[in-house]
This record gives sequence, structure tokens and C-alpha cells, in this order.
Amino acid sequence: MITEQQVVDIAREAVYNIIICGAPCLLVSLVVGLAVSIFQTVTSIQEQTLTFVPKILAVFLTLILCYSWIMNNVVTFFQTLCSDFSLYLK
Repeated sequence: MITEQQVVDIAREAVYNIIICGAPCLLVSLVVGLAVSIFQTVTSIQEQTLTFVPKILAVFLTLILCYSWIMNNVVTFFQTLCSDFSLYLK
């Protein structure tokens, strides 16, 4: 039988993996958004779509570059979860 502590540990590890796997895209999006905002402020261009396209391209490139690392983290977590499955059924 799975205990309350085991459920909390699994949830904590899942949230940790979500944060770690999402961090590269979020950080790149933040940096690109900040750079575009500074550019808009300096040039007085207030176009809404100017921030959207560079962020999408930067996040897409980050996903391409980090895909194998992200998938490795997710697969490792899932394999650990599945290998411990028999312990949860007792």
C-alpha cells in the first residue's frame, strides 16, 4: 500500500522535474522579452507583435537544443516511477 509520504515524494519529484525541464524555455523567453522591451523603449516603437515573434523563435530554438536533455529527464523519472510500481501495490 502506498503511504502518504510516498505520494508527497512522488509529487515533489514531479514538480521538481517540471520546473527543471521548463526553466530553459522560460529563461530564454524572459531574456528575449527583456531585450525586445529595451529595444522598444530606446526606439519608441510600440508594436505588440514585435515581442511575440522573437520570443516564439527563441523558445523554439531552445526546445530544439534542449530536447534530448528534457526527454532524458522525463524518461528517467518515468522509468523510476515504473520500476517502483511494485512497491506501491503492497
